[in-house]
Amino acid sequence: MASRAAAAKRATQGTRKSARARLQEVPGKSSVADDKHVDRLIYERVRLGILSALAVNDELPFNALKTMFDTSDGNLSAHARKLEDAGYIKVSKGFEGRRPKTVFRLTAAGRKALNRYLDHMEAVIAATRGS
Repeated sequence: MASRAAAAKRATQGTRKSARARLQEVPGKSSVADDKHVDRLIYERVRLGILSALAVNDELPFNALKTMFDTSDGNLSAHARKLEDAGYIKVSKGFEGRRPKTVFRLTAAGRKALNRYLDHMEAVIAATRGS
């Protein structure tokens, strides 16, 4: 019985492709091992969260993002600065009464970069699941 199962397994190994092989066949997508096409700037959890939140909201204030991601002022500021330097978000600073107010908006370049990243991740998932 065990030899039959082993023979069946060997027979299917020639036709089944590994997730890595399937990823390499996805048009315009890189393999898991070759992730140079993944935007490492977006890959980080808080930065991906900022872009995702801004993709579904026209704008968000600093405190809303800080609460969403349960992060410190300094941590959120550092991540936002990197996204701003890349041209992915626009930061507007002003005052509401006497209190400073910082508002973030997603730029066209940021939306394009987020969509490119999501397309890549979807290809990785599809290839891994064998779709």
